Amino acid sequence: MKPGKVENYINKKTKDDGGILSVIIDPVDYPNPEKAIETAVVAHKAGVDIIAVGGSIGAQGRLLDTVTKSIKEKVDIPVVLFPGNIATITPFADAIYFMSLLNSRNPYWISQAQTLAAPLIKQLNVEPLPIGYIVVEPGGTVGWVGDANVVPRNRPHIAAALALAGEYNGNRIIFTDAGSAAYEPVQLDMVSAVRKAIDVPYLVAGGVRTPRQAADIITAGADWIQIGTAAEKTSDPKKTIESFVYAIKQAGKKKK
Repeated sequence: MKPGKVENYINKKTKDDGGILSVIIDPVDYPNPEKAIETAVVAHKAGVDIIAVGGSIGAQGRLLDTVTKSIKEKVDIPVVLFPGNIATITPFADAIYFMSLLNSRNPYWISQAQTLAAPLIKQLNVEPLPIGYIVVEPGGTVGWVGDANVVPRNRPHIAAALALAGEYNGNRIIFTDAGSAAYEPVQLDMVSAVRKAIDVPYLVAGGVRTPRQAADIITAGADWIQIGTAAEKTSDPKKTIESFVYAIKQAGKKKK
């Protein structure tokens, strides 16, 4: 499978900017769909590169359709699904994180869920982004749901080996995630170790609460940061997201 429009966009943006930002909108975490849509539109105006939608088991069906379709109608950047399971699929998205949870103990999350979802994704013409997904301590909800053998924070070589195996298995993006609402992001020495091991775009999420943390992660070697709680919980989403965009783009320029 050749890279599609969204993957080419990601490859070009990471190369040109040195760092990109996505905001994950989990409609279940917002008081109503309108607030979730509003936050996505604000994020777009603040300069993010990608809007991701999903994340939890409840983000599916009519709620997922409504929120994704409304966001897509209001922004001109890619809208990508972050699936919590095989039900987190809608035809209104541009692409989907087609993730294999590389350190799951349960083969369902490594290949079976993907097998069940693949025919529908093709039928709906949603672009799959082949991602090797690695859950790092503490792991949060995704670690529990995905039955992950979470990578210890002080073992960067394990994350690097998993990432390299993911790339060798054909994943064209590697994603390390400390879990939603993690107390702190993936450690910088782990980010550096993963970056040195792989040649594909590298996404980091979980526990990234401040622009400084995001900039440091980009400097350490990541190409892409994803935030969710930081955008959801702030009293001024536009100002907060703008500060992340600025920090990431400045770090990306210096890295280049």
